Amino acid sequence: MVRRRSPVKRALLYLAVIVVCIVFIFPIFWMIATAFKTRAQAFSWPPLFIWEPTSRNFIDIFLKRQTEIEAITGWELELATGAEIFFYNSAIVTSGSIILALIIGTLAAYSFSRYRPRGTDTLMFFILSTRMLPAIVVAIPIYFFYKALGLYSTHIGLILLYTMFNLPFAVWMMKSFFDEIPRDIEQAAMVDGTRPIKIFYKIALPQVVVGLAATVGFLIINVWNEFLFAMLLTERSVRTVPVAIASTRGEVGINWGLIAALETLYVLPAIILIFLLQKYLLRGMTFGTVRGV
Repeated sequence: MVRRRSPVKRALLYLAVIVVCIVFIFPIFWMIATAFKTRAQAFSWPPLFIWEPTSRNFIDIFLKRQTEIEAITGWELELATGAEIFFYNSAIVTSGSIILALIIGTLAAYSFSRYRPRGTDTLMFFILSTRMLPAIVVAIPIYFFYKALGLYSTHIGLILLYTMFNLPFAVWMMKSFFDEIPRDIEQAAMVDGTRPIKIFYKIALPQVVVGLAATVGFLIINVWNEFLFAMLLTERSVRTVPVAIASTRGEVGINWGLIAALETLYVLPAIILIFLLQKYLLRGMTFGTVRGV
């Protein structure tokens, strides 16, 4: 017999869900709202929930009005800010490091799962232990190391660094998926003389597509939001959006509308991608938790 919740408990449950949703969604709503406000509207008190929106902040990201020249000559002049390079850098570094981490991590995870080389447990613990190391501890050595190798302020330098930091997560995540796959089909393919590499990409890999999608989603979150090394190891030409946001200022103080517009453009691709991958992320987090008896 199924026991029903009382109306009061159900109402309290719905109320709790609504409160939690508001707590998490309101900051995103306020950021987007501020992006469409003027400086005066952004600083108004009490806060404005109904206002005449403006797109000036989004225009100012890419085209900056030259107010001093305009005051002298009376001509309206706008010059390109070059902000699009920050989005380009973020896209290149994120996609490059994720592709590398996924390829190397998937191959390593399959090897650990199927061939179990000597000292597998020790190696897996060593791989995991690199995630426990605070990034700030290695920041200064990596800075001098990159300066010596000529990798400072280069796309390839950031890609290699982010790949190194993301590999442990990719290996552990993918190994858990490979461990859940029965080996019967692979053993049958071996008996038929199929090469191991063909078994990997023809038989094993298609069965862990959910794991690949989940791993990609988590890696995107890690790389897309990284700030410390992007600030320490880059100059303007290779700077990513998080560093650009931190260094954004207005002509007089901080222009919160401009920062909110920049943040809105930055988070939208990540939010859209995570929404597209949400079912894989949920399955990825719960994969293997429920087993048959």
